[in-house]
Amino acid sequence: MTKTIATHNGMFHTDDIFAVATLLNIYPDAEVIRTRDAEKIKAADVVVDVGFEYDPIKERFDHHQPGGAGMRPNGIAYASFGLVWKEYGERLAGVEGKTLIEEKLVMPIDAPDNGIATYTPIFEGVRPYTIHDFFYSFIGDYAGGEEYLYKTFIECVKVAKGLLEREIKKAQERVESMKVVREIYDNSPNKAIIVLEKALPWEAVLTPIFDTRFVVYPRREGNWGAKAVPALVNGFERKVYFPESWAGKMDEELKDVSGVEGAVFCHRGKFLAVANSKEAAIELAEKALNA
Repeated sequence: MTKTIATHNGMFHTDDIFAVATLLNIYPDAEVIRTRDAEKIKAADVVVDVGFEYDPIKERFDHHQPGGAGMRPNGIAYASFGLVWKEYGERLAGVEGKTLIEEKLVMPIDAPDNGIATYTPIFEGVRPYTIHDFFYSFIGDYAGGEEYLYKTFIECVKVAKGLLEREIKKAQERVESMKVVREIYDNSPNKAIIVLEKALPWEAVLTPIFDTRFVVYPRREGNWGAKAVPALVNGFERKVYFPESWAGKMDEELKDVSGVEGAVFCHRGKFLAVANSKEAAIELAEKALNA
């Protein structure tokens, strides 16, 4: 029998868009209704963002009731997307993939829906263009009433479903890649300079490891990079930097000051150096490490 997923009518928000998109990955043939009619809500198989009830066993995923529906350890309260993802994320993305998407996509959507800021503006009148702005751009003339809002909501859900599916795939690939990075580190004789034979998402794995200072990797441009490892995950400060005398230098000027024949470029921020071969990139990292 076809499942019925109920959410509220009227204006929609990013959390109910993604909550329904997630559920359609679990129940792809489900019928979606938008209503605040208590009897229709009661009769629905799954209810999100309406109904004043959170009960995952009964597949009720609202967070508007007094006291809400729980809070994460970091202080971000659950909205409907978070509640649905909490229940079904592991089935869709695996244990580690669930966590990656929770951090990247789910919490940034749940937070503002609960009135929680996740960033501090630096420039007056300037803020990030968010996924909320993207979906609100779908909303135009309200003259069509509920019929228009329903069609627009379903259009947004389809977009969100595709985005979520891509993020799940990327998260699963990232989990496997991170395992490869860890294995490379474990087998590397030099823990301070880790050499990757292909580009991999190494930051989350190697940044917390105290003794890793540089990562050497092949670049899309066909040359090789040596990058200083951040001091903190998602941070800009580095554990060590390339020498000040290298900053902004390139080609012959960098070769002369570094003593590395294959040197191509050093970023003026001193966190990245580029060479024309793996061996030259390793040599740049070694010289910086011993400077």
